[in-house]
Amino acid sequence: MTGKAPLEIRGVSKNYGGLRAVQDVSFAAQGGEILGIVGPNGAGKTTLFDVISGHTRCTRGDVLVDGAVVTNAPVNVRLKRGIARTFQQPTVAGSMTVFENMLLAAFFAPRRGREAGRSPAGTAAEHLELVGLEDAASANAGSLSIFDKKRLMLATALATGAHVLLLDEPFGGLSAGEIDFTIEVVRRVRDRGVAVVCIEHVMRALVSLADRVMVMHHGATFFEGSPAEMLRDEKVIEIYLGVGAGSRP
Repeated sequence: MTGKAPLEIRGVSKNYGGLRAVQDVSFAAQGGEILGIVGPNGAGKTTLFDVISGHTRCTRGDVLVDGAVVTNAPVNVRLKRGIARTFQQPTVAGSMTVFENMLLAAFFAPRRGREAGRSPAGTAAEHLELVGLEDAASANAGSLSIFDKKRLMLATALATGAHVLLLDEPFGGLSAGEIDFTIEVVRRVRDRGVAVVCIEHVMRALVSLADRVMVMHHGATFFEGSPAEMLRDEKVIEIYLGVGAGSRP
């Protein structure tokens, strides 16, 4: 670590022909902080994550990790530098066991694992316990429930040694109890000093977790502030939250 923000986005834009999916977005995410990103469908949130994680190249701007520019680096290089993400739809290696999924993730960052004095197997076991899946280690990952697949996806992201974690709608499709459990897991991750950036539509979870919120609209930053300020902002309510926002689950 260099003392710089773990993640910094400077003037990032992404165009697809005449479509401006992301427009001049800038922010920094600090270690031990949860930054929430919200906005209407099509606001550019997932495209922004694709740019940060290296799944697509930005048209303009820069992505920095610990002060180092990784704008043109591929996904695997960004992963080794500490950026990991989850996806809206649970993504696991369905033909492998839960523990084999974890070992695969842990081997992506073997040097950090050795420096921490843990084997890949130890790293895998630690993060399975963090998300409450230790008893499912021998289960086939493809047979898991949506909730368990989301937990496994989160655990594999953390097992890479990530200190920047991008969560794309981690609470979507979960029951109230599953949401509460996941909130506590994400808090524990934050308390480890990880910079967490979370796209989410479940307001109860977002407001409970986020230290700051950024609202995107038409690809640009529309609002940035605390969750309480967001809930009081008339323009945010008009374009995103809508009437009765305070009663959303």
